[in-house]
Amino acid sequence: MVGVAIGVIGLAIGLSGWTPLALLSYVMNSVRSAGNPTGTLSVEVRSDPVVVQPVATSTRGSEDANSGGSESGNWPSYNRTVTSARFSPLSQINTHTVGSLKILCSYDTKLRESFQSGLIVVNGALIGTTALDTFSIDPANCHENWRVHEEYKPAGQKVNRGAAYLDGRVFRGFLDGQVRAYDFKSGSVLWKTAIADPARGELIDAAPIASQGLVFVGIALGDVKGFKGRMYALAADTGRVVWETYLVPKAEGDPSRGPAGTMPASAATTWRNAPDVPISGGGTWTSYTLDPTAGRLYVPVGNPSPDFVLSLREGNNLYTNSVVVLDARSGSYINHFQISPRDWHDWDVSNAPALIQTRGGKQLLSFTPKNGYLYGLDLATGQFIYHSAVTRRDNSETPLTVGSYTHFCPGAVGGGEWNGVAYDPQTNLIFSGEDDWCTTVKLQSDDQVKAAANGAPWLGNVQDSPLDLFGHPDPHSQWAGWLYATDADTGQWKWRLKTNYPILGGVTATAGRLVLFGDMGGNFYAVDASNGQRLWNTKLDGAIGGGVVTYSAGGSQKLAVAAGMTSIFWPTEQATGRIVILGLR
Repeated sequence: MVGVAIGVIGLAIGLSGWTPLALLSYVMNSVRSAGNPTGTLSVEVRSDPVVVQPVATSTRGSEDANSGGSESGNWPSYNRTVTSARFSPLSQINTHTVGSLKILCSYDTKLRESFQSGLIVVNGALIGTTALDTFSIDPANCHENWRVHEEYKPAGQKVNRGAAYLDGRVFRGFLDGQVRAYDFKSGSVLWKTAIADPARGELIDAAPIASQGLVFVGIALGDVKGFKGRMYALAADTGRVVWETYLVPKAEGDPSRGPAGTMPASAATTWRNAPDVPISGGGTWTSYTLDPTAGRLYVPVGNPSPDFVLSLREGNNLYTNSVVVLDARSGSYINHFQISPRDWHDWDVSNAPALIQTRGGKQLLSFTPKNGYLYGLDLATGQFIYHSAVTRRDNSETPLTVGSYTHFCPGAVGGGEWNGVAYDPQTNLIFSGEDDWCTTVKLQSDDQVKAAANGAPWLGNVQDSPLDLFGHPDPHSQWAGWLYATDADTGQWKWRLKTNYPILGGVTATAGRLVLFGDMGGNFYAVDASNGQRLWNTKLDGAIGGGVVTYSAGGSQKLAVAAGMTSIFWPTEQATGRIVILGLR
């Protein structure tokens, strides 16, 4: 009877199109999320906020510099502009009208996966992605224009973080290691280029950006033995590799797919690995930032591996846990800013940094990695002027050991994840969404760590269950989310709010003096940018882990949200990935 039952279950899985991992995720998370509470939000306003007076430093206003005056009604790149400030100059939906928001329509992908698509809206179409599908819909009514499916069997969880647009083409990466370009109007495939090898544990899940004839995208995963992160520029018209840059030291025998960007040879001295411990890590898995005037590309670079084991990789392990600055035309090294040398917590630089012109006259680089800090770096001096805690930090300096468990915050899946900051030039505030979730880790012995096969996950921790790949997370009843509003010039927070679910989706600021964000409980909020007070909210189906964008369509301002993120690692309610479009009544 048991054999018959197993056969029936197997047949059911096959006929349904579900993979065993997807079915297991659905069943487990349906049980784990059954008692999830309704969303809550509490706000604290600082009693002594620092006031910074405007300083004239440019012939254009800071709002123009940060919002990008052209394409004001579109959202044409992952963070709206390639400078990544996530500010929209639209104001029809504002503090006075937001109470009249309603859901206008939704587009259901009918897929249950880790739906994290960063949405783009350009030329009357909204472009979204799943792991295997790319689609275009009408941004006013959710009508499907086209949808293209690529058939292959991806390893691991299905995830993709979005597409880029340039000159009538849509670009995106896939878990099979290829970048593909599609015709914007029809979805026809124009070219495809392989830049990663899945057999070596390499894939593409990041959202590219595109500008001035080039498409910029890198590869992941940095948590795999033998993996070496690389960044690419591809010709937008043909897919030709214009340059390839290794983000950790390249060695003889490492693959080469195009002209090499020049990197300092001295980086190799910061890895003092034994011969049987290959230099590994430096993946880039979210999105990127470009200064189109200076021609500088800002690349967020992830962790070294084995993630939790310092004893096998002495040194600062350049250029992991850094923002690396490359010449956009050649891929050659210009500078780097490392925030966690000798990382042992898997604290990636995990999101695209924002280029900001502050009210006080600074040219600022701002980003919030997984270590729980918000960084402000003065680009004129190349110096950090602040790093401010924006989520819970605890036990962060305690070494991890073989013989006992160590608990630390943020955890390996905490802090700032794949979406970065938003900047509002009207208030001079930087908004950062955070995941308050801690991890407990006990190390394997060095011999056990070394025994891992090339191309296999390589973190170095004892796994008490298959879900402990990135350490053992706290019960999700103890997780939370933070949204900090921080003065861009001083690094001091003006207000902060706490939710009872992590904030992983995109945070967006608007000229309507709103901050828009969602959480992993499916709660979508609009708050006052000046004080964090909730002005409107609604409950959507499924966790919000993707884009939150705003644009003009059908003669009025709209909002779009990517909801329905489902992953075996995140105990959320189960829903299919969908785009929800909202507007005023």
